[in-house]
Amino acid sequence: MKDIKCVFRNLEQMLQQANWFDEGWGIYNRGNYLQLYKLNWFNQNQGGIHFETFIEAPQIKQKLFPVCMHVEEDCPSQSKFIRQFMELEGERIKSWKGYKTLGNSYGICQRTLPLNFKNLEQRIFEEFNRLRVLESSVEQVLLKL
Repeated sequence: MKDIKCVFRNLEQMLQQANWFDEGWGIYNRGNYLQLYKLNWFNQNQGGIHFETFIEAPQIKQKLFPVCMHVEEDCPSQSKFIRQFMELEGERIKSWKGYKTLGNSYGICQRTLPLNFKNLEQRIFEEFNRLRVLESSVEQVLLKL
């Protein structure tokens, strides 16, 4: 089995080298858990707005892992943000293959991928690249709040 921490280190490097990644982006990498976020998204304590993936024991056992977007309790006016954001982006997210919108208190959307180590970093990078296009709508809603 491939070392998950190595996969996430490689993924972090790929993200940092992407042509869209600039000073405004941040990455929180805990080894088998990674968040991508903008520095103004209230995610200093990993409880704001972020894109996330993780591969821990349950995911390894199930051979499936999530790539998702969360708006957690550190986001001011969390429920209002989620409502306005989903009005802007809900249809686009639903049009993406494999993505489902989530109805819980902080989940925006999620795609569950098979845990296959072939091109794993590249596959996760592609999903984060897709989620990243939601950046302008996140910024737009934050400005309104």
